[in-house]
Amino acid sequence: MSTFIRVQKVEKDYGPTKVLRGVDLEISAGERVAIRGASGSGKSTLLYLLGGLERPGKGSVEVAGKNLAQMNDEDLAAFRNSAVGFVFQFHFLLPSLSALGNILLPARIGGHDAKVIEARAKNLAQRLGVSACLEKWPHQLSGGEQQRINIVRALSLRPPLLLCDEPTGNLDSLNSGKVTELLGELALENKTTLIVVTHDDKVASAFERKIVIEDGHILR
Repeated sequence: MSTFIRVQKVEKDYGPTKVLRGVDLEISAGERVAIRGASGSGKSTLLYLLGGLERPGKGSVEVAGKNLAQMNDEDLAAFRNSAVGFVFQFHFLLPSLSALGNILLPARIGGHDAKVIEARAKNLAQRLGVSACLEKWPHQLSGGEQQRINIVRALSLRPPLLLCDEPTGNLDSLNSGKVTELLGELALENKTTLIVVTHDDKVASAFERKIVIEDGHILR
């Protein structure tokens, strides 16, 4: 498989705190990768760098041949909207839109065919067991339902890169297993490169490749 992500000698500091210390990493197109590490190890920061939400202090981050560190803010925003799906532990649903409205918002911003995306979203919602939630407002949903709506939103555009930060953190064990299985299935179906940060041993065990990060260094 061809290299889709290449991270070279990346360092990242937040003030006096060194978070990443010379990270090197290659991930092939279509790989499914779990990133493990203790709180504060740098795993979420690495995920944000891969998605263009943060810039490295030193080194380079290349995704699909594009050096994200060399992009301006406008180009980075276009890259995120067209190439990356994000699933965070905290779902960031807009309270003024229905669940379906939240799902369709990135498609409308990106100029996609809303009818196509809506049909895809409804299919995903059915697979995740949240079809009945689509017309509800975020405040009417449980934390687990909001998280599954967030996952539908991230997957609906079929991004080539899907980045998930503790995607099952708000789910019970049954739905955690379903979500993990579905993420893997959809990544395989759509040839998506899937990277998941998780502290859950069961979630990590479902991935073909596991990376451990400690004190800003990748151990394996």
